[in-house]
Amino acid sequence: MNRLLILIATFFNVGKFPLAPGTLASLITTIVFYVVNVQLQPSIYAQIATIVLLFIVGIPAAAAAEKHFEKKDPGSCVIDEVPGQMISLLFVPYSVGLYVAGFFLFRFFDIFKPFPVKQADGIKGGFGVMFDDILAGLYALGVLHLILYIF
Repeated sequence: MNRLLILIATFFNVGKFPLAPGTLASLITTIVFYVVNVQLQPSIYAQIATIVLLFIVGIPAAAAAEKHFEKKDPGSCVIDEVPGQMISLLFVPYSVGLYVAGFFLFRFFDIFKPFPVKQADGIKGGFGVMFDDILAGLYALGVLHLILYIF
C-alpha cells in the first residue's frame, strides 16, 4: 500500500525528475487536461468530480510521501500540482493560448504563494500539502477569468 501511495504522490514518478518536477507535473496535467477536454468534452461536473477525487486521494499519498522522504512537502511529491493545475483551467474555452496562460498563472501563484496560499502551506500533513495548491489554482482561475472578461 505504501508503494502505491508513493507512486501516486510522485505522480507516477514524474516527481523524481531532477529539474523542476512540480513544473513538469503541471505541464503534463495541462496537456492531458486539454486533450481530454477537447477529445471527450466531459461535463463540468465530471471535471470537478475528478479534481475532488484527486484531492482526496492526494491527501494520504502526500502524507505517506512526507514520512517516506522524511521531509515536509518533499519536492518529489507532486500530486498536489495536478488538482491545482486542473482548477486553474476550469470553465476556460479550449484554446492552447488560454491553457498556456493558465499553466503560467498557476505556476506563478504556486511559487510566490500570496495570502492565504502561504498560510495554507504551513498546515501540517497531507491536507496542507494539497490545500495550498488548491488555493493557488483558485487564484489562477480568478485571474484567468478576469483576463477573459476584460479582453
